[in-house]
Amino acid sequence: MANGTTVVHVTHETIGKIGGIGAVLNGLFTCKSYLDAVERSILVGPLFTTEGSALDRLGENGEVLYSSIDGLINPGYAPAFRKLESFYNAGIVYGRRTFVDEQTGVKSSPEVLLVDVRHIDKGAIDEFKRRLYGEFGLRSHLYEHLWEYEQYVRLAPVAIAALKALGAANESTVIIAHEFMGMPTALAAILEPGCNFTTVFYAHEVATMRRIVEEHPGHDTMFYNVMKYAHKEKLYVNEMFGDQSSYFKHALVEASKYCDHIFAVGDYVAEELRFLAPEFETADIHVAYNGIPAYRITVAEKLASKERLQRYCQTLLGYKPDFIFTHVTRLIRSKALWRDLRALYPIEDNFRSLGKTAVLFILSTEVTQRPSHDIFNMESAYNWPVAHREGWPDLSGGEANFYTAVQEFNARSRNIKIIFINQFGFRQKNCGRRMPEDMEFMDIRRGTDVEFGQSIYEPFGISQLEPLTFGGICVFSSVCGCSGLLRDVAGTQDVKNVIVADYTNLSECDYAEIEDLLQIDRAVRDQVEIKESANVAEEIVQRLPRNESEIESLIGTGYRLAANMSWDVIVKDYLLSGLQKTSQKVPAL
Repeated sequence: MANGTTVVHVTHETIGKIGGIGAVLNGLFTCKSYLDAVERSILVGPLFTTEGSALDRLGENGEVLYSSIDGLINPGYAPAFRKLESFYNAGIVYGRRTFVDEQTGVKSSPEVLLVDVRHIDKGAIDEFKRRLYGEFGLRSHLYEHLWEYEQYVRLAPVAIAALKALGAANESTVIIAHEFMGMPTALAAILEPGCNFTTVFYAHEVATMRRIVEEHPGHDTMFYNVMKYAHKEKLYVNEMFGDQSSYFKHALVEASKYCDHIFAVGDYVAEELRFLAPEFETADIHVAYNGIPAYRITVAEKLASKERLQRYCQTLLGYKPDFIFTHVTRLIRSKALWRDLRALYPIEDNFRSLGKTAVLFILSTEVTQRPSHDIFNMESAYNWPVAHREGWPDLSGGEANFYTAVQEFNARSRNIKIIFINQFGFRQKNCGRRMPEDMEFMDIRRGTDVEFGQSIYEPFGISQLEPLTFGGICVFSSVCGCSGLLRDVAGTQDVKNVIVADYTNLSECDYAEIEDLLQIDRAVRDQVEIKESANVAEEIVQRLPRNESEIESLIGTGYRLAANMSWDVIVKDYLLSGLQKTSQKVPAL
């Protein structure tokens, strides 16, 4: 990459980690190879709230240097910002946010630019929308009633003007649009005369395909078989699943064909993009996997974490399990938590004959972190998290639905129990006084024997692989993007630390025509899942470590794999090579 490269990351996760994009940003900004190659990084996004003080604007590790919202008019920045704020009737918050990797000590403080777009000048934005339609065919009038669309369109022209004011608008500036949220700014960069920005769409998923997979009862079993067949016949998503143009995310992602370059976090994401429209068949799509943690630990350190988890289970349920199973995830349909239970039933049967026990800690919620006093009250009132009650501050609607399946499993099982912890922040302060006082979040990563993650839609899957470096056995679906990285690193050899479940395997079914594949429903998927879950269960039982020597072996192979999948390696081998290609621009389609 050229000296003096500036990379602008446009995202909704500017001041805090919400999901996968936040994990990627944290990986990049604490990665030496990225920091060596990129001179200047700027995070750009909308200001979501004006509540609170200036000190809170950029998050826990943020430093506000300018904020017209709070009357903090730093004379060093006022000349750059006041004119554009007046023109657009927008507020600006500018400063820095510090990212730190506690394990390696690497840290950096990229700039952060937030724009208050609530009261933006209508005339200026209408003109921008007119140009979006004229140049790219983007019909904003169909979506502007949706704030999730409107705020990112409003952000775009102000962001470009602010970058110019900051001296970050030239041919060495790369605008990275993280998902659909960043696309209006990328399009604004293309429209901006004289700046010669390089634009990149960073596909952390393909929203169109996620929606289809999640909403269709056949889920991944149906979708990926249909997509594979459609590719051979040169058919695309609108032909297979109907016109998607009414979905605003689809319209924005489809506009990524105008970017100079596209990054996809997994092989399936790249294929999903090519399934969008014929233009993507020849688009410059570069697979840039996510990285995972790679830290070396000893057997004693792993066993110490496992002992804390065992002690927690004994306090809650009255027994010390031989094995610890975990699943740390968001509680959304794509994570397919029901597949954990499907695999546990045959493991339970096996453990009864072996006289072995286990516990599955499911750490998942669909709401924000609950206050500590509510957790303590639920714990003392009715034995949370062993028992739950519907309604705040305990179970939300989706959590209650899932807990029903947990109750059924626990009622039928004897040697394996599930503890559903619907609260993030795995320490006593957040999860109750019965959790060991010395417990910390990393214990659930270090101490687990098996981490589940058999998603129906998973562009990459960092969480599924986080226990790998600590000797955990990681179980994920073949449609997870991390399976491609595993293949690149390990080749075709069997890796004892990883079990890849293939819920798209229709080898025992005869589907000769695409119409048949489109008819795959829940009944067919259930048959496939039951069969594959039994295979997963058998593999887990065979691979579980029986002694410290086997634990040491799993730690050794897991660390070696993780070291070749670390952020430093990924950035050097995948991301930077893709960014290097962006210096040789391709024509807009």
